[in-house]
Amino acid sequence: MKMGKAYIKDIAYYVPETIVTNEDIVREFPEWSVEKIASKVGVRQRHVAGADETAADLAVKAAQNLFERGKCEPREVDFILFCTQSPDYFLPTSACVIQERLGLRTDIGALDFNLGCSGYVYGLSLAKGLVMAGVAGNVLLLTGETYSKHLHPRDKGNRTIFGDAASATMVSADGIAEIGNFSLGTDGSGAENLIIKSGGMRCPRRRDDLRFDENNNPISSDYLYMNGSEIFTFTLDNVPPLIADTLSKNNIGKGEVDLYVFHQANKYMLDFLRKKIRIAPDRFYYCLSEYGNTVSNTIPIALVNALRDGSITNGKSVLIAGFGVGYSWGGCLLRF
Repeated sequence: MKMGKAYIKDIAYYVPETIVTNEDIVREFPEWSVEKIASKVGVRQRHVAGADETAADLAVKAAQNLFERGKCEPREVDFILFCTQSPDYFLPTSACVIQERLGLRTDIGALDFNLGCSGYVYGLSLAKGLVMAGVAGNVLLLTGETYSKHLHPRDKGNRTIFGDAASATMVSADGIAEIGNFSLGTDGSGAENLIIKSGGMRCPRRRDDLRFDENNNPISSDYLYMNGSEIFTFTLDNVPPLIADTLSKNNIGKGEVDLYVFHQANKYMLDFLRKKIRIAPDRFYYCLSEYGNTVSNTIPIALVNALRDGSITNGKSVLIAGFGVGYSWGGCLLRF
């Protein structure tokens, strides 16, 4: 066993059975076209959780998929980290409920952390810290989101973008990919540009303040609100420096990275970022047409697909970057 380092041992994911296609959305919003959605957003379909299906339900299934692959065993888990912004309850912690549902040992740690599109990168940093500090030998990092439950039914823009999913990653002292150094960032001044205002302790009750803007898009404190132009500006301002800092902290040049796996926000934004940072098309991975923007799940889903299709093989270096709600952003180098 290699000591002093932390590795991804294996990754798996789960998506709900219900699929919403672009054709389904166009039937509700005939002013849109299938071609427009596909070209601008880059999504053909997205998976949506059922009415009684929660983020914890999805995470349990992702973990079961991980264990079924045979590289990780339930009895090995020493710590659960669960990243979600769609918890089952205010309390108890969903990770505690997941421990019982998976039949894991009771002498393990378990906690939730609330982050969005940067959540997987942050989760890897937490898991790496636990392993390298000797707190846990094997950390089960779970991500799970049901953003579809946060969206107003008439919010056609966000409904074309977001999908639901969960992922499971085992982080250990050995494995398939060494977890390198991190670059992390936070700017809470942009918090209100991607927010659900009601439901927490700041505003516990529904406000029922629904209105529609000039483009007939719903705006409500009770549903997810995203200021698209501000989020786009934030991304363009912060992601290029994030990539530069991640490269610097890992002592690697931009051209030496074999594959860049960014948070799969939408195709328009990814295309813009790739060109701005000047990353060659064959080194930039897209994985959102079948899933949509699944928030903290996009990067692990992309990594699994890249491993399957041969985009990632042994000896490859992969730079991952997540960015979004918070504002929050993070990058890391993985060496397979």
